[in-house]
Amino acid sequence: MTKIRQLTTTDAEFDKQLASICEAQGALNQNVIEVTDAIIAKVRAEGDAALVELTRKFDVREIESVEALWVSADELKAAVARLPEGGYEQLALAAERIEWFHQNQKQDSWRVTDALGNTFGQRVLPLDSVGVYVPGGKASYPSSVLMNTIPAKVAGVDRIVMVSPFPRGEVNDWVLAAAHLAGVDEVITIGGAQAVAALAYGTDSIKAVDKIVGPGNAYVAAAKRAVYGQVGIDMIAGPSEVLIITDGSVDPDWIAMDMFAQCEHDEMAQALVLCPDVAFLGQLQESIARLLPTMERKAIIAAALEGRSALIATRDLADAASVSNRLAPEHLELAVSDPEALLDDIKHAGAVFLGAYATESLGDYCAGPNHVLPTSGTARFSSPLGVYDFEKRSSIIKVAALGGRRLADCTSVLARAEGLTAHAQSAEMRFKRDSDR
Repeated sequence: MTKIRQLTTTDAEFDKQLASICEAQGALNQNVIEVTDAIIAKVRAEGDAALVELTRKFDVREIESVEALWVSADELKAAVARLPEGGYEQLALAAERIEWFHQNQKQDSWRVTDALGNTFGQRVLPLDSVGVYVPGGKASYPSSVLMNTIPAKVAGVDRIVMVSPFPRGEVNDWVLAAAHLAGVDEVITIGGAQAVAALAYGTDSIKAVDKIVGPGNAYVAAAKRAVYGQVGIDMIAGPSEVLIITDGSVDPDWIAMDMFAQCEHDEMAQALVLCPDVAFLGQLQESIARLLPTMERKAIIAAALEGRSALIATRDLADAASVSNRLAPEHLELAVSDPEALLDDIKHAGAVFLGAYATESLGDYCAGPNHVLPTSGTARFSSPLGVYDFEKRSSIIKVAALGGRRLADCTSVLARAEGLTAHAQSAEMRFKRDSDR
């Protein structure tokens, strides 16, 4: 029987116990960093030849040239045709909903004029190019293709390049079909740190991009961290996590399945349930024991439940909200009778799911909001991936001949206070008063 931790917030050791299971995961192994740095250096020095060599080595593919890494438009269409009946229609529905939601995030440029006749504003423009990393191999993540590319399209990015490893040359029809649907401009079958390096620095055949987004393994995470500054990145994501606050009004089988849905990602995933009803937590434990053996990925789920998950008894819902705010979870379900009232107490979360029917799995695929969310407590200062991640803003400053005089006086005083007299003089000479001429 799976042993999942049972904690209570009234226990004197609760804070220590909670910290032990919620300690930030994913600290990069030094060996991973060293291997990644060597791969990046090799790609920078040898370019396309390095990509061919590393793809042969890591993906076990017999390729002779870098051209073999590209997927043509005809191949993307062929992948669409190979999907099971109704598959493309459901993929299209998800894409439609994701685009609909993200259209609401678009920002407009603006200008205002002050009382002195000077004009200021902000100009919003899309990035020129973006690289999207999509995991490959046994994994099939068409949802990641849609979530990472559609906001970029909505923002107006001109060039979107998708990279994804195809170990042993195995074609992932779902991923390719999603790339076709999302309008990806280039699809290249490379992965790992070498793909990130190629996107960041470019090669003879791959033009560098301005930003890299998308999930990957430890080597991909290490590479994204290493190239940050040369290019922008979305985030360094940790294991997936869900925190569920419930008052016992939702079927315990539903809550158990929501926990399973999160835990089946991998053994390091986390599912926490906070509830003031101790009897309900007992019912939930029974649901977990009964349903887990029926799960296809039960071994992975069990490892995640035993490793970093817990059922937590709280004083009340306010106490549960306080614990949630401390953890700033990636996904937060408010499975309570009045979720809107409890939402007022929530300060930090990547995405909040309100009510009994708002299971987190809907958000992963087709609800509309982005499923790329801050993990490991970073929701305290980070936000979901969105259109704004694919835009940049420039300040606009237009100074009138007369209206700038007041600004020049202010600049002169403050610049001289800082000892930057050239700053002061550059302002003073433009706005000399008639008495000074």
